[in-house]
Amino acid sequence: MWEVQGNVKQGQRHIYAQRNFFVDEDSWMINLADHYDGRGTLWRVGEGHLAHNYVEKLPGYAIETLYDLLAGRYIALGMYTEEVSAPQYDFVPSYNQFTPAALRAAGVR
Repeated sequence: MWEVQGNVKQGQRHIYAQRNFFVDEDSWMINLADHYDGRGTLWRVGEGHLAHNYVEKLPGYAIETLYDLLAGRYIALGMYTEEVSAPQYDFVPSYNQFTPAALRAAGVR
């Protein structure tokens, strides 16, 4: 496990003053993230629950959870068991999909 700590630069603002990421050494995926507010209080904790995709031979998240410790709430995201189809790893995007014009076309006003 590796720990990566990020702090807001002097003179900058961000919702989180500090974030600590705990990265799994085998998969290089974030398993746990601590989020601190401007007072230095632990505010939110995020968990990435890893599951290995044996068909594609790569790791992924089975579910991601984010706990708001101050508000007493949580949310669970990315439950792959709820998806209609499996992720497609052989997709090759076109360069044109990443232009400013493509972003404008995909936007909703």
